[in-house]
Amino acid sequence: MTKRLVAGTRMSQAVVHGGLIHIAGQVADNRKVSLEDQTRQVLDKIEALLKDAGGSKSKLLSVNVFLSHIGDFDAMNAVYDAWIDPANPPARACVEARLADPDLKVEMTAVGFVD
Repeated sequence: MTKRLVAGTRMSQAVVHGGLIHIAGQVADNRKVSLEDQTRQVLDKIEALLKDAGGSKSKLLSVNVFLSHIGDFDAMNAVYDAWIDPANPPARACVEARLADPDLKVEMTAVGFVD
């Protein structure tokens, strides 16, 4: 059975299928704030989607991080490291990318499992 969370005409914010939750690229709603604040907003959105699907951050399998400036790597990691479950860190990639809006500093996708 497939469950789509926050489905729109173009995409769903998350899709649960086969015991996995696939989370679409999440960005900050308030884009006029620091990289750290944008990272917190993104992680909060990921955590809420995981919870809605019956998962949690301890059940993350992978995270992809897209930074508009790779120089923000350490600042993003400071927020990410405080948020992630250190006993269950997911696989992760981080790349520099041109994001859809010039005010965006970070975007993340994730895959986790649900019970």
